Amino acid sequence: MDEDNPEMIKFEINGAIAIVTINRPERRNALGSQLMRELGEALSGAEQNDAVRAVVLTGAAPAFCAGSDLKELAGLSIADMCKHESETAAFARAIGYRAKPVIAAVEGYALGGGFILAASCDIVVSASTARWHLPEAPNGWLPPWGLAALLARTGPVRARRLTWGAAPIDGVEAARIGLVDDVVEPGAALEHSISVADGLAAVPREAIASTKRFFEPFIMADAERLDEVASREFALNCETPSSRKTFERFMVKA
Repeated sequence: MDEDNPEMIKFEINGAIAIVTINRPERRNALGSQLMRELGEALSGAEQNDAVRAVVLTGAAPAFCAGSDLKELAGLSIADMCKHESETAAFARAIGYRAKPVIAAVEGYALGGGFILAASCDIVVSASTARWHLPEAPNGWLPPWGLAALLARTGPVRARRLTWGAAPIDGVEAARIGLVDDVVEPGAALEHSISVADGLAAVPREAIASTKRFFEPFIMADAERLDEVASREFALNCETPSSRKTFERFMVKA
């Protein structure tokens, strides 16, 4: 349990909808190991709860998620970093295999692992002004997981450019290229996501689950192998001077 913020995940049931909120604003909702354990428990709980028909995943203001907790990662060996990221990868892939739909409600920004986490959800709702960016390559490494989700949404050429991370995009551009499904006015992402979830909750649960299973091979194709490939590349990248310089910066801040 995080002593500074013991409730890193908020779980609320609103009718047939589970609202799961990443609640670590003091760390920009960064995906640390404890948070990921609690997030996994929350989504598993929603999956096993017969009263829940759909899940909305969001972040406490001012943003969705800033990605991996680099302060935590900077203190780990490369092997332990890869283990942590592998566990996060398994969580993100599991979204595609769950019977119930998960809708991401993105405000503020979705960076790095937060970007990929949102892209891994079944439906993505973004504020028009939300900032989407993958800063891993500028930091010196390939994102170690979730690129299959990006490929499924945008295709390989756009996914490659996004992964290079030269510049952020906003929610409008993210919707134009297929990364985001619905774009809304700032402040409206959660309300709209709940509305989308309510619509899905009205569809017979068996049909929802069957639809996810039918499209699973197309959306999740080769996802686990690609995560393993990306993890190996990430480990090699972490040995380079540019990566070490990035982690040293976060170790100083810690």
